[in-house]
Amino acid sequence: MEPRVTPGVNPGINPGGKTIPRFLRATPAPRLELKIEREAGKATSRVVVFDGDALRLGSHDANDVVFSDPHVSRFHCRIERTPRAWRVIDQDSLNGTRVSGVPIRDADLPLPDCRIELGDSVVLVTEVPSVQSVEILDQPSFGDLYGASFPMRRLFAMLERVCESEANVLIEGESGTGKELVATEIVRRGPRSHKPFVVVDCSAISPSIIESELFGHVRGAFTGADRDRVGAFESAQGGTIFLDEIGELPLDMQPKLLRALEAREIRRVGDSKPRKIDVRVIAATNRRLEREVNHGRFREDLYFRLSVVTVRVPPLRERLEDVDLLVRATLDSLDAQSSAHLFTPEVLAEMRRHNWPGNVRELRNFVERTVVLRGIETRRDAPEPENTSAPTKSPAPIGLELSFREGKEAVIADYERSYLGSLLEWANGNVSRAARKAKIDRMSLYRLMDRHGVRHTAHGSKDDD
Repeated sequence: MEPRVTPGVNPGINPGGKTIPRFLRATPAPRLELKIEREAGKATSRVVVFDGDALRLGSHDANDVVFSDPHVSRFHCRIERTPRAWRVIDQDSLNGTRVSGVPIRDADLPLPDCRIELGDSVVLVTEVPSVQSVEILDQPSFGDLYGASFPMRRLFAMLERVCESEANVLIEGESGTGKELVATEIVRRGPRSHKPFVVVDCSAISPSIIESELFGHVRGAFTGADRDRVGAFESAQGGTIFLDEIGELPLDMQPKLLRALEAREIRRVGDSKPRKIDVRVIAATNRRLEREVNHGRFREDLYFRLSVVTVRVPPLRERLEDVDLLVRATLDSLDAQSSAHLFTPEVLAEMRRHNWPGNVRELRNFVERTVVLRGIETRRDAPEPENTSAPTKSPAPIGLELSFREGKEAVIADYERSYLGSLLEWANGNVSRAARKAKIDRMSLYRLMDRHGVRHTAHGSKDDD
């Protein structure tokens, strides 16, 4: 897949100059006090008070709480603030994480106090009153990002600060949360807004050609290289490169990317002459890179080079109060405000009860499908009561507002999206395996995925058999 190059991103904030956002101070949930009672089997009484949103625990010096315990992994676990509770997440550590003696992978902390055991160390976690306040942005949108909930307005405030810098940024979030939109807004409002913006999807490029895609090649470098080719980094000179799904980058390619970032120079494949680059790097992933580091699938030094600033985009299930706003924004983007009557209070209430595993992308597809088909179809995850004696349900009436061709294309597009989702889930995100199952070539499958905005989320390489 070719990198997308945008010569310059128009700020589009105010014709007369940049709008100065209004910040508010808001009192967050209570903060945490962590008292290390035992470390590497020895009694201790170290205390850490935490006021942020995410706290990392492990043996590496980059953690917020560092343990001198050989049984604690480099990035052992993390504690995150969610709208419902504080959550502890094990980062696939070698010896596991226990809460009050119970092994966990992901669990809400039973506060006001509990004990977390990691390796041969014990931490007493206590919820204490907060004396700090956090910054939020007093607006329900940030460019093409929408959200009036507390997590989103807090994210907007953070992005406003990030946009003022030129630091490398790592955007974390589940598939469909809008990580590329976050990257676009950072560029649009930043000092490189009128410079090239190059998007590279690391998950959609074959490992055999990814070095050429990133750094370019010279004529004769390999079979088929009949001319010199400029790579994504050179195309982004003076601007920004967005490395989407950086967690899919092959391990043997990671030291080459690290060298490019550290030396600020690249070397085309087959060339001996280095070329200086001036590029800001924004990366995104739906993986937990700390887990990948623990497993040796991602280089620790590259992780720190990319994550100078880390931005976490909350999943839709953590901000369901934004569903109404997102529906209105989607209708506006589709120029389909006349279809707002389809989303009655009952329908919106049903949508707020859904978990939306595909996040904002799934919601947008649902709204678009509803507009095209002129009616709300039954939610796929809502089980229907069993009644073998009931008559067969008649198909939904066909809307005649569309022409035959338009209606047929809408139904086909809906089937293609559903088929791709089920196919990739069956193949565990392995595109080659999915293509064989569907009896189509891999590039055709990639084109279908690109057309419908479908991303694979494999545990391993997409080309593995």
